[in-house]
Amino acid sequence: MDEMPTRPPGDDPRGEDRSGREAERVPVFNLPSGILYALGFLALVYFVQSVILSPASAEWLAVEFGFSPLRYVYGFSDQGLEWLWTPVTYSFLHGSLEHLGFNGLWLAAFGTPVLRRIGVARFVALWIVSAAGGALLHALVNWGQPTLMIGASGVISALMGAACRFAFGGRGRIVGRHAGVAVPRLTVLESLQQRTVVVFIAFWLFGNLLFALGLPLLGEYSGAIAWDAHIGGFLVGFLGFTLFDRPRRAS
Repeated sequence: MDEMPTRPPGDDPRGEDRSGREAERVPVFNLPSGILYALGFLALVYFVQSVILSPASAEWLAVEFGFSPLRYVYGFSDQGLEWLWTPVTYSFLHGSLEHLGFNGLWLAAFGTPVLRRIGVARFVALWIVSAAGGALLHALVNWGQPTLMIGASGVISALMGAACRFAFGGRGRIVGRHAGVAVPRLTVLESLQQRTVVVFIAFWLFGNLLFALGLPLLGEYSGAIAWDAHIGGFLVGFLGFTLFDRPRRAS
C-alpha cells in the first residue's frame, strides 16, 4: 500500500509554519514596479497603434513621433516641432508584436538591475538621454535620409552598457533581491578588465556588425536594424553611467 506523503515538521499548508511565522513567499514576477509600468506603457502604445487606430492614423502616429534624420536638413523654423520630441518619442513605438516582445524581454532583463540601483527618476533621465544619443548617432550615419526609426533598442543598449559598469562578474556581481544597490561602480577601465564584460561587449558588437552588413532577422521583425542607434545608446550607458548613478557613501 502506498503511504501518504508526510509534511516536514513545522510545515503548514496555509503558508505559515507552526511557530506562527508566515513562510516566505516568492513573487511570480520579481520586477520593480517602474519596469512593469514601462512595459505596460510600451504595450499600451502598441495596442493603440495596432488595434485602436486606423492604418492611416497609425502611419500618422509613426511619422509624427518616429525619428527621421531628414528633419535636421531643413531649418527648424520651416517645420513643426517634431524635431524636438522625436529623438525621444521614437523609443515608445514598435513596428510589430515581435518587435515589442523582443525589446520587452531585454528591458526586463537589463532595466531591472539598473533601475534598482539608480531609482526611477534617474532611470527616466537615462532613458531620455540614451534615446537622444541613439538618435544622434543614427542621424549622423544617415544624414538627410528619409528613413523612419522606431523602437526602444537604443535605450535597452544603454541599459546594457550601464549594467557593464556594476553588474557583471568580479566585484560587480549581482547578489540578492535588491541587486546592485550596494555594489561598487567600476570605472570604464576596470569594467574593460572584467572578462565577462569584454566577452559580452564583443558578442554584442559582433551582432550589431552583422546588422550593419545587412543581416535581417526572421519573422515580422525583419526590417532594417538601426545598429547605429544601438551603439549610440550603448556609449551613453557605458561611458556616461557615472552621471546617472547614485552617489556612493564612503564606508
